[in-house]
Amino acid sequence: VQLVESGGGLVQPGGSLRLSCAASGFTFSMYIMSWYRQAPEKERELVARISSGGGTTNYADSVKGRFTISRDNAKNTVYLQMNALKPEDTAVYYCNLPQRGYWGQGTQVTVSS
Repeated sequence: VQLVESGGGLVQPGGSLRLSCAASGFTFSMYIMSWYRQAPEKERELVARISSGGGTTNYADSVKGRFTISRDNAKNTVYLQMNALKPEDTAVYYCNLPQRGYWGQGTQVTVSS
């Protein structure tokens, strides 16, 4: 199993980024996928989760209305569209396969002016 995140970077407050997680080594379309984040000196927290078919999504209260999780099962990729970014969104963002306990390497998102 491999989960490879991309799309992180430095963005100003109010800006947008789209993270991608390319998955391989398992039948992607059969599994729930999640995004987590971990800020310095804080615990890792769930940001968003999406069902195997994409019809059900869940979000942390802190990102509701600003972030959107989606997936393309034909491309074995899960996305996290992040809008109206705030400095408190600064963290390393991780892709997660919750039912099998796999994690990506993470991608840094920094929101700063």
